[in-house]
Amino acid sequence: MTEVVSGLAPELKGAKRGQGYVPEASAGERFRSTDVAAFEVPGGREENWRFTPMKRLRGLHDGTATFAGTASVDVPAVEGVTIEQVGREDPRLGEAGIPQDRIAAAAWSAFREATVVTLDGTPGPVTVTVDGPGAGESAALHLQLRTTPHTEATVILVQRGSGVLADNLEVVLGDGSRLNLVVTEEWADDAVHVAAHHLLVGRDATLRAISVALGGDLVRVSPTVRYAGPGGDAELLGLGFADAGQHLEQRLLVDHATPNCKSNVLYKNALQGVKGTLTSGRQGDAHTVWIGDVLIRAAAENTETFEFNRNLVLTEHARADSVPNLEIETGEIAGAGHASATGRFDDEQLFYLQSRGIPEDVARRLVVRGFFGEVLHKIPVPELRDRLEAAVEAELAIAGA
Repeated sequence: MTEVVSGLAPELKGAKRGQGYVPEASAGERFRSTDVAAFEVPGGREENWRFTPMKRLRGLHDGTATFAGTASVDVPAVEGVTIEQVGREDPRLGEAGIPQDRIAAAAWSAFREATVVTLDGTPGPVTVTVDGPGAGESAALHLQLRTTPHTEATVILVQRGSGVLADNLEVVLGDGSRLNLVVTEEWADDAVHVAAHHLLVGRDATLRAISVALGGDLVRVSPTVRYAGPGGDAELLGLGFADAGQHLEQRLLVDHATPNCKSNVLYKNALQGVKGTLTSGRQGDAHTVWIGDVLIRAAAENTETFEFNRNLVLTEHARADSVPNLEIETGEIAGAGHASATGRFDDEQLFYLQSRGIPEDVARRLVVRGFFGEVLHKIPVPELRDRLEAAVEAELAIAGA
């Protein structure tokens, strides 16, 4: 399956890109294909890869990853949930979108069976658990979540374990439906996870997707939002906590091609590095990358959108890269804006709390908890919210150990 999303022919946008290929000037011109050979092997200097440490991808980008391991998906059999294992010939696969880079295409080509979960009005949160293939193993995975029209559901997608995983997650919202989706990256220290999220919002449907990245050696997630009809509303929230040696990368594209739709993006990252090696064996700087692309096409009149990324640098040996991009092809919009801010820990806040008798380590935790609170408070499951708050505090304790 290959899609040409600009006026260029496939042969000019595929494997021969290095021969006179001109990079896309717009996010709307991104090449999409399920064929791995349609993408050249990235070297790390391309715009899409320039922040990613290629040597740490464990061969996902150049074809040396074997995908011989198996990642498991566990979905509870509860009321309002239908679970299917399907082959790649299933016509529903690709409905939300198809790969835009070589690793996503490799994952699409390598999975054995896809898991399709259809939500038809569940009475409570549904927890879907993905376990990695294990230390030293690599695997590919494909998961699709679907809501039927005019239903409401909450899904918690927990990702954990060891190994190397490349996957595609599709989310298809039926017309008039509402989905609260929380995706957590709770990997072991050795794990590498590269994921493409394809999010399709139906007519008058509402998506609130919250991403929480805490674990893993390298985690790179690329969500793309599209709208299937007017009235769609997408809210993308995220938080990441990177400590020594961790690389957390988030690359978003919100593609407004339909009129009268909304999007709101808010991602927050905190970083703390240490000099030398931790007892866990990790070393090096903490690094976060956030790329936020919002495209408002000519047909997308009356669009309302805003994106904001904030990064809190807690210590030395930490680096945050943040690139918000906004493309507008029509003047008939309700409103659009973007912003990015990166700053160090506020010593005045810390001094104020300490002057009130609060110990320094407790004061630091209070400031970070307040920083993340805007995102954490929107998690609709109190038990999960409390567990993630505790996980953030545990991350803070690492540098103080």
